[in-house]
Amino acid sequence: MLGGLIFLHELGHFLVAKRMGMPVEVFSLGFGARLVGFKWRETDVRLSLLPLGGYVKLAGFNPEEPGAEDPHGFLKQPVWKRQLFYGGGIIANLIVAFVLLWAIGVDSARVVKAEAKAGSAMIVDQVLKNQPAEAAGLRPGDELKRIGSVAFPSGTWEEAVAFIQSHAGQAVPVEVARDGKVLELTVTPKAEGGKGKIGLAPIPAEFEVQKRPLQAGDLWAGARFSVGTMAGMTKNVFGFLGQLVTFKAHAADVAGPIGIMRISAQAAKIGWATFLSMMALISLELAIFNLLPIPMLDGGHMAVLAYERFRGRELTMEFKEKLFTGGFLLIASLMAVVIFMDVWKLRK
Repeated sequence: MLGGLIFLHELGHFLVAKRMGMPVEVFSLGFGARLVGFKWRETDVRLSLLPLGGYVKLAGFNPEEPGAEDPHGFLKQPVWKRQLFYGGGIIANLIVAFVLLWAIGVDSARVVKAEAKAGSAMIVDQVLKNQPAEAAGLRPGDELKRIGSVAFPSGTWEEAVAFIQSHAGQAVPVEVARDGKVLELTVTPKAEGGKGKIGLAPIPAEFEVQKRPLQAGDLWAGARFSVGTMAGMTKNVFGFLGQLVTFKAHAADVAGPIGIMRISAQAAKIGWATFLSMMALISLELAIFNLLPIPMLDGGHMAVLAYERFRGRELTMEFKEKLFTGGFLLIASLMAVVIFMDVWKLRK
């Protein structure tokens, strides 16, 4: 999923470049050595050895390589075209997020009745921040096996809620299945209004759903759902970035490629709608992350172009090499940290 989203990001760059008449030398699915491919006009469309993401190589992009003086090359294009090229990947990720959420919204609009299937397993859907369930180590995607004396799937969530409410301030044993293992945890409900609460919201793994035929209005309902959901997601992403900057975010909240793989697998267990929603969120996060004015990212390139336009002349190639090398080292260091944290979490 992550590799596919990164590939679509690069596809956005490629399509924008082709639309504006910029020669594209290479469009690759993956990195490393070329395995197979074909020639499409001037572009070598290839499958490379490491199939994670992809890249676009434009003619005339590097002033030190042959072809730098190509009148149709990248460096000879006006600033607005180069800005649009860098924005192509961001636009692609935004479109992907919108389409995925739109599909979920359209399908949801068709539902006329949804009931939990008898004997269905209960899957943790949400774990509220700074609540007992989070402190106990419960995660979205966990399958609930037991809460106190209530066993699943024979018991109901209503019975579990009643048990939790009657045990405020008392340690309650909880069993969950995660990654093929049964874990025994302990949660202590906190008292609110005389009743115990743990900050947990599960959903049945299986539903019996009745849907009506597709109607024209469902398409508009799906669009409204997509826009509203993207707005909420964007607010949450920037809120989390603010917590990172102010050192208020928890290490457990940060995930790299391994963490994304684990969370996505959990989302897939819940259902296709949850998985597509997770995919849309990651696509939106990729768009926002690449928009940040950090050298080496699309936003960094766009910021440099904007500064040069404001300044009236270009920065020296030596300075830009140092700037983007620093950005690369920063991104590489951050990636190393999050991968280390992902591996550390797997040991817990």
